Amino acid sequence: MKYLSASGLSFVPGRFFLFAAMSSSIASASPSGSASFPAAADTTFTAWVGTYTKGTSRGIYRVAFDAAAGRFGAPELAAELPSPSFLALRPAPGVGSRLAPALYVVSESTATVTALALSSSGAATGSAASLALLNSAPTRGAGPCDVAVDATGRTLAVANYSGGSLIAWRLADDGSIERETAFFQHTHASHGHPRRQDKPHVHGVTFSPDNRLLLVPDLGADRVYVFRHDAASSSLVPHETAPWIDFPPGSGPRHAVFSPDARHVCVINEMGNTVSVFACDAAAGTFAPVADVPTLPAGFAGESTTAELAFSPDGLRLYASNRGHDSIAIFARDPATGRLTPAGHVSAGGRGPRHFTLAPDGRWLIAANQGTGNLSALRITPDGGLAPAATDAGATLPLDAAVCVKFR
Repeated sequence: MKYLSASGLSFVPGRFFLFAAMSSSIASASPSGSASFPAAADTTFTAWVGTYTKGTSRGIYRVAFDAAAGRFGAPELAAELPSPSFLALRPAPGVGSRLAPALYVVSESTATVTALALSSSGAATGSAASLALLNSAPTRGAGPCDVAVDATGRTLAVANYSGGSLIAWRLADDGSIERETAFFQHTHASHGHPRRQDKPHVHGVTFSPDNRLLLVPDLGADRVYVFRHDAASSSLVPHETAPWIDFPPGSGPRHAVFSPDARHVCVINEMGNTVSVFACDAAAGTFAPVADVPTLPAGFAGESTTAELAFSPDGLRLYASNRGHDSIAIFARDPATGRLTPAGHVSAGGRGPRHFTLAPDGRWLIAANQGTGNLSALRITPDGGLAPAATDAGATLPLDAAVCVKFR
């Protein structure tokens, strides 16, 4: 059954284009432990930026980023729709694949997920490709806040924050949302915080590198739920022996990320201002705790909550954002044990870094600062550290309520 076309989504002639990003394969770590970068044939990449639309922003914006100069182009409205707060791209199809490129967007205010087609024409040459509405589906829960596509490009998963639920669909060849395959309503709340944890708040969806598991952090439950994922049917079932991982009361697990070597998983705890590290056996679906490390510097006494985390391409560094301290925390990772060693903090280049991502060449960290309404570019140094964001014109990009940035 096909879902109806999205409501509240405008397609303005002349505005719906995509400049394809020429991404390169990621090189492995150098023997010295310094970051090693891929050679990029093209240093201009295109980012999609999600925003909240209560102010001047109107939807999803397309932004060109010149990685050679560390400069942003002017933002262009790509899709006008209400509060597209998180985005996910279908993995790039291989040669001969029947799967069409697509972008998926959750809108918190309408509790919908929308599928947008990216035409493949021009994708190999960097010329403009068209964007077209496919369809949308209700998420069956209020406040959808995260969306992910599995490695096969066939399963779509969404976390409903206010509704406290998880939902998944099967995707068609053309990228449209085909049919619902799973829905789970969470009921447990930890009550570690009297206001923020009085009910479940599902906050993230992360597929494992082998595509067998889906991790679902629930901020209100102080748990990360573990689901078995069947890529052939896009079905999800709770793990039979370890259906969840418990966290200390008041932690507020928000997002999870696997290390590039798939040996460890890190969970960022929004309220606890920590990163929890686990050694993982994805085949067995087991997670052994390694350590919890603070994201804030010693002595900081202000209000702050965490938001996003990501590994460097070589897996030797982990980055995490702090909202309040308004910084990116840097950690060195021991690949053998997974232990994280604090390696400093760098200003996020704005207030409230809700999300960040690494540019396709691995040389830049791009932060979406919700509080100040801007994108900032932090250069990744050869040792995996971060150089402070420049503040001159072009090095930072004003964009009201920018909350998510994704590169193709």
